[in-house]
Amino acid sequence: MKHNKPWGGRFVKQTAASVESFSESVSFDWRLYQYDIEGSIAHATMLARCKLINEKERDAIVKGLQEILAEINAGKFKFKESLEDVHMNIESALIERIGEAGKKLHTARSRNDQVALDLRLWVREQVRVMIKLLTSLQREVVKKGKTSFGLIMPGFTHLQHAQPVLLSHYLLAYVEMLERDKTRLQDCCTRLNRSPLGACALAGTTLTTDPALTAKLLGFKGVCENSMDAVSDRDFCVEYVFCLSMIAMHLSRLSEEWIIWCNDEVKFIEISDAYCTGSSIMPQKKNPDVLELIRGKCGRVFGHLMALLTLLKGLPLSYNRDMQEDKVALFDATDTVQISVSILAELVANTDFNREQMAAACEKGFIDATALAEYLVKKGVPFRVAHEIVGKIVKECIRVQCKLADLQLGSFTAFSSAIEKDVYKVLGVENCIKNYKSYGSTAPGFVKKRIAYWEKKLSKG
Repeated sequence: MKHNKPWGGRFVKQTAASVESFSESVSFDWRLYQYDIEGSIAHATMLARCKLINEKERDAIVKGLQEILAEINAGKFKFKESLEDVHMNIESALIERIGEAGKKLHTARSRNDQVALDLRLWVREQVRVMIKLLTSLQREVVKKGKTSFGLIMPGFTHLQHAQPVLLSHYLLAYVEMLERDKTRLQDCCTRLNRSPLGACALAGTTLTTDPALTAKLLGFKGVCENSMDAVSDRDFCVEYVFCLSMIAMHLSRLSEEWIIWCNDEVKFIEISDAYCTGSSIMPQKKNPDVLELIRGKCGRVFGHLMALLTLLKGLPLSYNRDMQEDKVALFDATDTVQISVSILAELVANTDFNREQMAAACEKGFIDATALAEYLVKKGVPFRVAHEIVGKIVKECIRVQCKLADLQLGSFTAFSSAIEKDVYKVLGVENCIKNYKSYGSTAPGFVKKRIAYWEKKLSKG
């Protein structure tokens, strides 16, 4: 009986159609084709260098693979479910195209180290793409910080009015978060940037090969030191999806805040109609659905992280077919976060801030109270005593329904003789902002320097 499987020699029966359908992965791992071909070209180059194939065979293999790549890119290549995965589809097409030379390509290689290689190459490229997208989002946020410089808003703790801050300072907080996301991705890339090719199935090979050459050709920093670990390792997939989860979480936090800010009771922002949707029954509605979807998709990415961890937690060394499922999580998490970052950058660019509403909000909640407490500290009052004094003053303002700055000096001195007429220089949100001094604070001079810093840094890509 004739078999078309690469492992068919040991079997006497054809694979059941139901098993082929259940076990195929080409419906999703076809996305690795570019990296599979890139890896195969490097492998063929190494085989020729090591005299395991001749130069004519190498050239035929390389030419055939390049033609297959062109066909796939043009949408003319037909992936076959019966051939299980992207690797066997490409190898089968190569053999059909160039004959016996194509059968030599798999010398000193297994699909185990082949897929490990393809995944590392794919993730490495996606890290580069993601960093570019994050940089684009950072640029849009910094632009908003620059154009809105000087606009004061209430900062919140526990969703309660806390202290006044510059809107620019608030926006730059997210730029810092996104920068950490980029450095996490870079760290992840450093650890994954070693070639597993040469590990074969799990134990290496008895043939004379040069894994360092393929690693160099493919831009890796080195070769995996243990063949069993090389084919078993999916740490880089977990770490990468963890990085994506952190990015998704940061996007979700910003989305949640801006959803609140869209509310008619707050109305800090106005998002362009092009990035909102309406209601099928309520004609007046303008909903921040893009932000809600970003927030919702965050949970989807978290789910993929848990799927990968659960997939790997009980696997013995070395390769197990369970690992086929890693790509489902990997691909969808990547797609989800990339589109979320991209669409959020567009939305940020098409959002305006409501100065009047923010200014009105700053008049609520006695957000200059901490400045008054620090004023007393400068007068020699211990902070805990100052805290209690200001708490009592706030209680009096609530009773008479006025702001701190509206109290007469006599009312202040009734609570503390340390308070003098210069107290009015620290009260009110404008004075608060003007008087901030600490490093990393919302002090205007510091925020202006940080905007300039980010503009320069992000202009370099």
